[in-house]
Amino acid sequence: MHIGEILDGLYPEAPIPLDHKDPYTLLVAVMLSAQTTDKKVNEVTPRLFEIADRPESMVEIEVDIIHDIIREVGLAPTKARNLRRMAEQILEDGGEVRPDWEFLESLAGVGHKTASVVMAQAFGVPAFPVDTHIHRLAARWGLSSGRNVEKTERDLKAIFPIETWNSRHLQMIFFGREYCPALRHDLRECPICSWAATKKRMNEEMGK
Repeated sequence: MHIGEILDGLYPEAPIPLDHKDPYTLLVAVMLSAQTTDKKVNEVTPRLFEIADRPESMVEIEVDIIHDIIREVGLAPTKARNLRRMAEQILEDGGEVRPDWEFLESLAGVGHKTASVVMAQAFGVPAFPVDTHIHRLAARWGLSSGRNVEKTERDLKAIFPIETWNSRHLQMIFFGREYCPALRHDLRECPICSWAATKKRMNEEMGK
């Protein structure tokens, strides 16, 4: 597929944009990234991980202290409570983050998208995490007409080979940032939208 060829050419090695050192710290970082930029998450996690880079140490910290550390990220009060509860749940389960869908999605503050990122990037399990940005690109490029991320995820999994999923979602994130932003985007100049988007889509987005 031509879109895959373009993404592979631009991002042959797409790094994980969230700083982490193991499955647990990746899980924490992905939780914090909801409605927050990866840049902001990477600014607050060093201080958090300095005192709580394991569930055992996270449960020793008061929620108010966790909140003080992460207060600059979106939804900080809720995330602080969830981080503490999540650490408790992991300890109750044995103390480690496991590559198990049911386990991950049972944790406080962890939805399917967050679990997908951890499964894909921490454990190498094929997954296609879809956030609002990937949802937007899939619609622009005519890859999905899904009204929600669940439908878009199914569509993208059907289009791209399973062995590309773990890198493809990262490539789409980086492409969106560099070439295909949500606002003030000229679809005619985009390396993918310029030929993949329908005229109807172009007219709708560019106000013509």
